[in-house]
Amino acid sequence: MKRLILLIMVVALFSSCGGDDADIDTEISVPVSVQEIVPGSIEQFITATGTVNSIAEMTITSEKSGDYFLQQNRATGKPFAIGDRVTEGQIIARLINEEEENNIRIDSKKLHLETSRLDYEKQKSLYDKGGVTLTELKNSERTYMDAEYDYKNAVIQLAKLQIKAPFDGVITDLPYYTPGTRLEMGKVVVQVMDYSNLYLDVNLPGKNLSSITPGFSVRIMNYTVPDDTLAGSITQVATTLDPDTRSFKASIRIDNDQFILRPGMFVKAEIVTARHDSTIVIPKNIILVKQRGKTVFIVEKGAAQERVVSTGLENPDYIEILEGLKEDDRLVIKGFETLRNRSRVKVVR
Repeated sequence: MKRLILLIMVVALFSSCGGDDADIDTEISVPVSVQEIVPGSIEQFITATGTVNSIAEMTITSEKSGDYFLQQNRATGKPFAIGDRVTEGQIIARLINEEEENNIRIDSKKLHLETSRLDYEKQKSLYDKGGVTLTELKNSERTYMDAEYDYKNAVIQLAKLQIKAPFDGVITDLPYYTPGTRLEMGKVVVQVMDYSNLYLDVNLPGKNLSSITPGFSVRIMNYTVPDDTLAGSITQVATTLDPDTRSFKASIRIDNDQFILRPGMFVKAEIVTARHDSTIVIPKNIILVKQRGKTVFIVEKGAAQERVVSTGLENPDYIEILEGLKEDDRLVIKGFETLRNRSRVKVVR
């Protein structure tokens, strides 16, 4: 009888052990993707949107009447057209007015200036030798100064028959006139805009007023050119809030020397308020918020290990980890949603 009882106990013991092994063997491994942690950089920024405008823009009208002739653009070998780049002082169009030119008498005034200058120099030499009086010298000097004024004024008046680019820029408007058409004073001839540099005014939340100062770096993006990010900087920051919107205004200057953006385009601006380098940075969307705090999972010895983390800088996509993770940890970036601490996992791509 004792032998029978002992045999039953041994069988029961082995059956119990076999049941535990079966449970372990049948536990399902959760497929996950991991990423080994290496130090990186993170920027915290404020996002704003707005419309870009040109730094300089000028509409040039005719200051004299004359027969209109559009000039050739040496860069293209064709008459100037909308979209052509121009440099400061480049002649875009001419107005021919022989009567005006005759009235200006530029050649006569230039000759008078030269003879007056020679006479004044002669009078100075004679005065030093006692050959003329001080009054005679002053009269000669006055004649020379008047001649110089008349000549410079003639040059200015004659230049009004030439339509020149006021600064380096791009032709943005060029009304068509038949060559030789008589233009009267005040007619729009050309519009030139410099958008190698642009400016953008944005409204920012009042809570950021103390953290934004001139000189802060800005990234500029436009949906029509998704592969190009332009650089800019804060130039001005308002010192007060708008009482209605509780926001403040900031101005941004944008480097656009490749003419990627055009005035009037709608852009997104990311104003960088802080940056940390050589720190642990992970995707923001893998953090789980639990009663214990913010948690993530790493993989150790084939099992998921839950880690409570403390965080620092963050932006819409990434977040800095101050405590809870270390370099070379294998961070779970996919498949973490259903994990529990010490869940068996299978690492897949």
